[in-house]
Amino acid sequence: MGFNCGIIGLPNVGKSTLFNALTATAQAESANYPFCTIEPNAGRVAVPDDRLAILAGLAKSAQVVPTYLEFVDIAGLVRGASQGEGLGNKFLSHIREVDAVCHVLRCFDDGGITHVEGGIDPVRDAEIVETELLLADLEAMERRFETTEKRAKGGDKDARAQLQLLEPVMAALQDGRPARTADIADDQRPAFRQLQLLTAKPVLYVCNVDEDSAVDGNAHTEAVNEMAATKGAATVIVSAEIEAQIAQLDDPAERAEYLEGIGLNETGLSKVIRAGYALLQLLTFFTAGPKETRAWTVEGAATAYDAAGRIHTDFQKGFIRAETIGFDDYVEYGGEAGARDAGRMRQEGRDYKVRDGDVMLFRFNV
Repeated sequence: MGFNCGIIGLPNVGKSTLFNALTATAQAESANYPFCTIEPNAGRVAVPDDRLAILAGLAKSAQVVPTYLEFVDIAGLVRGASQGEGLGNKFLSHIREVDAVCHVLRCFDDGGITHVEGGIDPVRDAEIVETELLLADLEAMERRFETTEKRAKGGDKDARAQLQLLEPVMAALQDGRPARTADIADDQRPAFRQLQLLTAKPVLYVCNVDEDSAVDGNAHTEAVNEMAATKGAATVIVSAEIEAQIAQLDDPAERAEYLEGIGLNETGLSKVIRAGYALLQLLTFFTAGPKETRAWTVEGAATAYDAAGRIHTDFQKGFIRAETIGFDDYVEYGGEAGARDAGRMRQEGRDYKVRDGDVMLFRFNV
């Protein structure tokens, strides 16, 4: 699995249409009314990576196995969701379970599709949703902080240590800022993630535009870009309608021809995945051999030891070394044997920091 990304936003902004297109399924019903998605639908999609086919050809692999991305289609939020409006509490709980958030914003005008706020303003829409998430976090943190503070005053050392984490988070939320902007020390990051705060999730703004705006965007997307810049967030422009049409084309050549015809050089799926990987600081390494060439996803700070465990716990328990070849070297020297003969295969220890594109063979003994 690459990562798990929740698709959120107000009702009628194109979340389910986008989900259906990205996963090329009809799991989520799209309709012109709020809350058509009651239970969150999940869909796995292969992460496109041109390097896989190249490696498989050189390794003469019988099978190619990509890494996967999971999208979760979460029903629309409305004003008052933090207080339970529109089944808000249930929907908010679904957001807690994802690694990152794709916040879909309606950036197209269409009088035939109603808008719960009565007009098109994606910046306002973003603020509505983010305010509800922040209010839900603030309520949860106030209860946790009060309990922890009482324990700390009673002499509980663990509670005192926890307050050092909770205090900057509370300060950010009370200041109207998401939890992810709080000043958290690196050694506190694991405990911070365990808080499961909604506003701690990395956010990617997905501007859903009409077909004519798919290449250059429009005034709405410009406003979103300006807003995102102030928040240090990323944005992508996607036309859910175009993605829906692309999903109907099974032939890769037809898809490429269609994209070229409308002035695009990649699908919205590719844009979202690339932006999502950057958002979560993920990277891909490969294993390649006669049986299969496979892509694996790890966090950017992953070591060879971490990567070994990503494949199998035995690889990690009995780790000896990782025989590693950079992708470019693997290609330039015609595969593993050529790279080894040219002295381009490195013997890396457990603390080696994995690089994107590394082709790795783990030696282990259990």
